[in-house]
Amino acid sequence: MKKLFLSALAIAASLNINAQVNEMTVVANKPMAQVQSTMYGIFFEDINYAADGGLYAEMVINRSFEFPNNYAGWDISGKVSLQNDGPFEKNPHYVRLAPAGHAHKHTMIENRGFFGMGIKKDAEYRFSVWARCPQGGNSKIYIDLVDNATMSDDQKIGNAGIDVSGKEWKKYSVVIKSRKTVDKAHMRVWGDAKNTTDLEHVSLFPVDTWKGRENGMRKDLAQALNDLKPGIFRFPGGCIVEGTDLESRYQWKNSVGPVENRPLNENRWHYTFTQRYYPDYYQSYGLGFFEYFQLCEDFGCEALPVLSCGLSCQFQNDIKNEAKVHVALDDLDPYIQDALDLIEFANGGVDTKWGKVRADMGHPEPFNLKYLGVGNEQWDYENNPAFTSRLKKFLDVLKKQHPEIKYIGTTGPDSEGKAFDMLQPKMKELKADLYDEHFYRPESWFLDAKNRHRYDNYDRKGPKIFAGEYACHGKGKKWNHFNASLLEAAFMTGIERNADIVSMATYAPLFAHVEGWQWRPDMIWYDNQSSFKSCSYFVQQMYSHYKGTNVLSLTMNKKVVAGDEDQNGLFASSVLDKNTNAIYVKIVNISDKAQPVKVTLKGLKAAKDAKCISLTSNDPIAENSIKEPNKITPKESAVQLNGNILETSVPANTFAVYVINK
Repeated sequence: MKKLFLSALAIAASLNINAQVNEMTVVANKPMAQVQSTMYGIFFEDINYAADGGLYAEMVINRSFEFPNNYAGWDISGKVSLQNDGPFEKNPHYVRLAPAGHAHKHTMIENRGFFGMGIKKDAEYRFSVWARCPQGGNSKIYIDLVDNATMSDDQKIGNAGIDVSGKEWKKYSVVIKSRKTVDKAHMRVWGDAKNTTDLEHVSLFPVDTWKGRENGMRKDLAQALNDLKPGIFRFPGGCIVEGTDLESRYQWKNSVGPVENRPLNENRWHYTFTQRYYPDYYQSYGLGFFEYFQLCEDFGCEALPVLSCGLSCQFQNDIKNEAKVHVALDDLDPYIQDALDLIEFANGGVDTKWGKVRADMGHPEPFNLKYLGVGNEQWDYENNPAFTSRLKKFLDVLKKQHPEIKYIGTTGPDSEGKAFDMLQPKMKELKADLYDEHFYRPESWFLDAKNRHRYDNYDRKGPKIFAGEYACHGKGKKWNHFNASLLEAAFMTGIERNADIVSMATYAPLFAHVEGWQWRPDMIWYDNQSSFKSCSYFVQQMYSHYKGTNVLSLTMNKKVVAGDEDQNGLFASSVLDKNTNAIYVKIVNISDKAQPVKVTLKGLKAAKDAKCISLTSNDPIAENSIKEPNKITPKESAVQLNGNILETSVPANTFAVYVINK
């Protein structure tokens, strides 16, 4: 009986605690730190088929026959031969289609695309190719979009022909309209039975790309990025910046100029995860630095390119072999020159070498680059300043020649520990403008008091912070379930209330093909026909859309609201938007009970009206999918105000943004 009585008392006490109103105060008339326009953004890396096979809308894999296996992605029949004296210096290979020698035989190549080609009924596709008749005269090639799995009499779902003439290389194109929707179509190109034809850079794009560009982006994926309203766009990675070795590092100069002459680059992710191995995963550089800058203009955000500092991936290379896999300090000048040339490419006049390259690509106006990252997840060792010695050489030159640019260093791949503790003070010593922190961590990390208050006690006199890669990884599985996204939302209240030192934050990774992923969770998933946004996408979008301009003090019992023991699983932050004259109050309830909340807007007599945008789920492991893309999405509802007081109940497991119009 005594045990039952004590148990009843405990339950009653628990009910009483949860019935108490959580009283919060927002000081509405005293704007504090400015929220930078760059605060919430996107980080792009070509992992999980994010570029080729993803955002980059090219549908042909190995279009220039430059893969180590030159016919990778292609089936060939008849008299097909490989040549290597083509018109493009950096992509010399092409195929020769000779007559099959019989009226009823055909010479043909067939491309499977990236996990097939997603073709839609009545949609138009632009086929293009560089071609010639090496023996002179004329020939004809036929292009068929085909459904190999059909049971009908005709596999063709769209087709066209092109007349080729003369010995000189020329670009030919034709638009094909599909008669059927097929998820995994192929494309066949077959030759004239009478004359030999050479083919190079065989390409197929949807006509309806983002902004209608011929070398364009997949429209739904670019639109999803645009809908985030990002403030910063970090590219091109990530670990691909470093490469597994120096040869496979990302080299921005190879990614600009005519797309036909951009050389193939090995993607370091194609062999990194042997349990999900993709041996035909390479970078065509069709999505290059020009296209990245162009997307930044489209989205109205700042560009943040990241360049190699001369260190290959330190996870994959022992520093003892430095001479073999890393650039010696005395040999860094070409890498530093790459950085100077990039600034010229982005901002230089048309009379400069690299400014002219930009202008020749169709953009004479400068891109107005303001930020540049040096190195990705590099670190120092005891008695070996592997990263900082190289960063210093970069900064000594770059800050002198281009003091108008803000330069970003890194504190390595971890959010704490020996490497982080060594690097953090050195970023201040080297006078980096910002430094990049990365943390892929389990739920327990996001719930730990030290991390809930991570930025509350940071040095206010050091460099600004860029939370460049972060995500909550579920225990036992790394997936996009709702609870992980909810904890990210809770953590971001700490980013927002510390906007005086945190200037940028980008979730990672960004993209994943459902048939080609190697890393998860990811923000946006897709197959060849459709896409869906994860719960983490909507968390990021809600923060970005209601970013505000200035932090407002928000407290409960005179303390910041960061899920402390006496705060009933609540996290909160608030900002003022001077442009809209609105106050945004963000509240995250990670508990499994609804929490009554009373928010007093101190210094404000009365507000006009309010609404709530909330993201919630009764099932913590639920997630969106291709089949259920809208299973968990933000919902909007009206909210009643009493003068300057908002009284509401925040449901269990909910991220809510309250928009209060002054």
